[in-house]
Amino acid sequence: MKILDVLHLDTIIPDLKSHDKKGVLEELSAVIAKASQLDPQALFSVLMEREGLGSTGIGGGIGIPHGKIPGLTSMIIGFGLSKRGVDFDSIDGRPTHLFFTLITPDQSTGLHLKFLARISRLLKNEGFKRQLMKASRAEDIMTLIQSEDDDF
Repeated sequence: MKILDVLHLDTIIPDLKSHDKKGVLEELSAVIAKASQLDPQALFSVLMEREGLGSTGIGGGIGIPHGKIPGLTSMIIGFGLSKRGVDFDSIDGRPTHLFFTLITPDQSTGLHLKFLARISRLLKNEGFKRQLMKASRAEDIMTLIQSEDDDF
């Protein structure tokens, strides 16, 4: 399974408006909930609960908020870009710019971990990260991800 199998154009935010973690998670929850017919508040609560266990800001300008939803039938991924950066309690203390949000069914631990690892590997490519940072449209982000996703 590739990232683009579960990331859709309508779950990409090429210009996050929020300046803090809570706002970013609300924005991402709203687009993912709309695309998957989930309750945005329930989704936001799951993401905030996970952040309470420890920040999903992994450093290097990357955040991978994630959570599991009971009753969900398939994984869905959202993406958000903040050009100015957000304090996301990242492990390196630096602003976070790129957000991949994974929402998986509650009984899919293997798939959940596989995609977390896949996104982490993808974002180790500094050239790819720079290109994502320059993107201004959801379509451009999809194209960039597709070019890298095909290599996996």
